[in-house]
Amino acid sequence: MTDLQERIESFVAQTDEPGGVNRGAAGDAVADLVRALNAGDVRAAEPSDDGTWETNEWVKEGILLGFQIGRTVDYSSERFPFYDKNTFPVKPLRKADDVRLVPGGSSIRTGSYVAPGVVCMPPMYVNVGAYVNEETMIDSHALVGSCAQIGKRVHLSASAQVGGVLEPVHAAPVIVEDDVFVGGNAGLYEGCIVREGAVLAAGVTLTASTQLYDLAEETVHAASDGPLEVPAGAVVVPGSRSVDSEFGQKHGLSLSAPIVVKYRDADTDAATALEDTLR
Repeated sequence: MTDLQERIESFVAQTDEPGGVNRGAAGDAVADLVRALNAGDVRAAEPSDDGTWETNEWVKEGILLGFQIGRTVDYSSERFPFYDKNTFPVKPLRKADDVRLVPGGSSIRTGSYVAPGVVCMPPMYVNVGAYVNEETMIDSHALVGSCAQIGKRVHLSASAQVGGVLEPVHAAPVIVEDDVFVGGNAGLYEGCIVREGAVLAAGVTLTASTQLYDLAEETVHAASDGPLEVPAGAVVVPGSRSVDSEFGQKHGLSLSAPIVVKYRDADTDAATALEDTLR
């Protein structure tokens, strides 16, 4: 356990005590946590050697502590009204960070890590606690939610939504591993894991209760004791399945059902290649 973790957990425990927490000292601890998150030195979740992901509850507790002790201040500029907690302003970026932030309404909240080579197309948003690794592209209207973990060379297409999971603190956030392609208007929510090299076509929606039908392997992937996982290299498209009840058949009803139609091959790689010339 690090000194920072001990400090955060100590102040979190004090919030339930009579008199509450010392806001000044707690604010210093939250500021240290924010700096560590900005630098990528700590993460809300991190991979283990066996491929599983471990949620760092104390990091999420520290972020929540920052909201609790923070006060709303005016960060507005002449053309941009902006009111937020003083503990979580806009992330400070420099040219040396090697992040392309194209103008047009994008915002990255402090307490998130955005690695060198990341491209941010307007308007997009990265929330506190998120981790976005090298050479990832976040396209227009895309969201990287609080504590979401995004790997290297990921493409989040226009309007892709990677939901955040800040509460409950023990819950794993949404995780997208290296070399994943997420199509336009796709939505990933409630702590699902998209394994390395998977391809999600436009409009695919995944949640904790989603069943993923695998035509290639003739099996069904579903969340049981852990989150829903999209297998490595899976190519997923939106689909549907019929409602078998008498009422459903009478009215021709069906439910949405994402389907693995194949696993990644050379043709898939060609179709999902990142626009290197735009970098």
